[in-house]
Amino acid sequence: MDSRLRYLSALCFFESAARLKSYSKAAEELHVTQAAISQKLRQLEERLGCKLFIRRGREMHLTDKGQILHKHVNDGFNNIITGLNRIQNEPLEGVLNVSAPRSFSTRWLMPRLWKFTTEFPHVPIRVQAIKEIDIRHTQTDVLIWQGDESVAHLDLEQETLFEEAIYPYCSPELANAMKFTSPEQLLKCWLIDFHSASFSWEKWFEYANVGAKKEGIQWMEVGTFDMAINAVVAGHGACLATESICADFVERGLLVRPFNIGLNPGIRYSVISDPSSSRILRINAFKSWLQQELNF
Repeated sequence: MDSRLRYLSALCFFESAARLKSYSKAAEELHVTQAAISQKLRQLEERLGCKLFIRRGREMHLTDKGQILHKHVNDGFNNIITGLNRIQNEPLEGVLNVSAPRSFSTRWLMPRLWKFTTEFPHVPIRVQAIKEIDIRHTQTDVLIWQGDESVAHLDLEQETLFEEAIYPYCSPELANAMKFTSPEQLLKCWLIDFHSASFSWEKWFEYANVGAKKEGIQWMEVGTFDMAINAVVAGHGACLATESICADFVERGLLVRPFNIGLNPGIRYSVISDPSSSRILRINAFKSWLQQELNF
């Protein structure tokens, strides 16, 4: 065994201080004194023969060599955690972190989540915006992914939730004013675009056999799907969306579908999880509930 592995306790101090950029915060996290952190890290630097931290104002920042060490120490600790997870599961009760696209969370998941809470009152859900598809070594337990990417090479489980076609939606007032009879008429409306990687107006017009040049079209570009829907509900043009996302707006008479022309393939949603997670009991409970909701 490499004799440098005797520095393992010091590497724990190093990882905490590097992540928190503070010796005092690392001391609080590890329940030791700041002096103990300083002494341990000074000894580690002496034994390794290089400087790991430099002070900038009130924060401790890694040197170039410190950054290299931190990456490998972090990877090593994560591998150890993965191994521990494989042999030791947490109970069903406890927090579950779910990441999903913002539009899916607000329009589909959140209105239904009370049902899961009723069935599993001791499994509080923490919903966060989607970040990355590789959930290993992150706080995400369940990831709802929009797109066709595969995670087979990451040793993660991926199950398709559903696939939906893409339709244009607008307000009833706009539909009445335009008296839509052909999809070409949408070229005379403001078209709301929110930079979706999965679909675009160009693709929809092509699918609808409509020749459209972006230069001659009135566009409004927004940052999120929610902003697009709010603009359309207010009567400001049309946007592309799926039935599941817009269903309640249609039921409340706030949106209509002027043409029943659905772009296929549209959007694919899948659920991704780590089979080696220590939270596998609550992960499986949540995934089963998702399937129940989709089959309801």
